[in-house]
Amino acid sequence: MPEILIELENVSYRYGETTALERVSLQVREGEFWAVIGPNGSGKSTLLKLVLGLIEPQAGQVRLFSEPAASFRSKEKIGYVSQKSNAFNSAFPATVREVVRSGLVKKTGLFRRFPSDWEAKVTKALAAVGMESYAGRSIGQLSGGQQQRVFIARALISNPELLILDEPTVGIDRQHMESFYDMLGRLNREKGIAILLVTHDVDTVSELVTHVACVNRSIHFHGPHEEYNRQEERFRNEWYGHPVRRVHHDKEGGEG
Repeated sequence: MPEILIELENVSYRYGETTALERVSLQVREGEFWAVIGPNGSGKSTLLKLVLGLIEPQAGQVRLFSEPAASFRSKEKIGYVSQKSNAFNSAFPATVREVVRSGLVKKTGLFRRFPSDWEAKVTKALAAVGMESYAGRSIGQLSGGQQQRVFIARALISNPELLILDEPTVGIDRQHMESFYDMLGRLNREKGIAILLVTHDVDTVSELVTHVACVNRSIHFHGPHEEYNRQEERFRNEWYGHPVRRVHHDKEGGEG
């Protein structure tokens, strides 16, 4: 049985009188690719904060690699990518190589030297996302989609077993978005990295993911994507609170 990397058990969280999540249970196992979907304000961001250990559940349990999230210390096992392409300062004076190298801090510590083979690690991480030829470029010269690939390389440099992405395609156009998802699919299939992709975009529910979780304060659906695709449209609309549509992405899509 594949190892459980993320486990939420009857988790609830409130902001004052507002319920963000109520009795949410979810398991993500090694090698799986999950799309967590739901409308704005559905609790996706709160779920992510709980998984990352930024906040603690007010009820229930959150575990990472079988350890309580609040006391989990093996940070190098998890790579995290946020919506940086939408808010990144294009004038930031760093090269792609330097940005990716900074991902080694989780392993070395802030005030320790980088390992002697750091250049090889950077090259390998950039190659995994198709960006090795951009190593000497300024990060601010890249497009939003290219920047996100670099940030994924930064997350990959510590060889994580789990990659968490928070709506990473904000600000990326449709053409490059599909290529970006194809890249994630290859990382999952070829490197066996488990992925938790948090998104409000139902279009991401495709053949690329293995599992889907629909969150709207509670879990309305979680399971294999084939089962999600078989759900009647009226149920998906009820989960979201409005009509939704799905777009298929080909697993063999090209680079962008």
